[in-house]
Amino acid sequence: MSTGIAIPEPVIAQVEGSGDGFPVRRVFCVGRNYADHAREMGGDPDREPPFFFTKWAETVVPSGSVIPYPQGTSDFHFEAELVVAIGKGGRDLTPEQSLGHVHGYAAGLDMTRRDLQREARGAGRPWDTAKNVEKGSPLGVIRPANAAGAMSRGDIRMLVNGEVRQHSDLSCLIWPVADVISFLSRLYRIEPGDLIYTGTPSGVGPVVEGDRLRVEIGDLAPLDVTIGGAAE
Repeated sequence: MSTGIAIPEPVIAQVEGSGDGFPVRRVFCVGRNYADHAREMGGDPDREPPFFFTKWAETVVPSGSVIPYPQGTSDFHFEAELVVAIGKGGRDLTPEQSLGHVHGYAAGLDMTRRDLQREARGAGRPWDTAKNVEKGSPLGVIRPANAAGAMSRGDIRMLVNGEVRQHSDLSCLIWPVADVISFLSRLYRIEPGDLIYTGTPSGVGPVVEGDRLRVEIGDLAPLDVTIGGAAE
């Protein structure tokens, strides 16, 4: 019997050189995975085990999108990140096995209601409302792993209105991609369609309506979005 409720369209990310796309299943994000950003946020950068938070697949939007300024915040921040797209499932993987499960890589943004995050952190509460923001996980075109290489080093830059605001190198990741996947696979069975946002360097900051954001990571396709007006 029909309920009359429309079935949501699946989220399909674009893959370089492919018309099939990448159906997004789940979104995992790593917190404080660059030492300079860990210090920036008041954390300890010594290699503590990585920790993860999750976001809805529907927060993923393509390059060229307009991101509405979300309700409930007056301090909406950008965080540029390398994103790993998983193409093969597995559990309890070693770092050596992990890269064989990667479908590709892309530039991404983890948009954050920073004021809500500070409040949650101070109260010992989850970060969900700070991080799981509508259209808050913009994603560039995924480059297949066999074309992108291991992505163990390379520039990562965040530009706001053409001005560089974040600049680091992927070699500065506290936990590189293989280790991140290995840790995550000990908590969940990773599945095809999963995305892993691997953390952001220092230099995060607020945006306002009209700002043009651009993420550049090595030879990956750049990610461009614009901040729009208040969410309806």
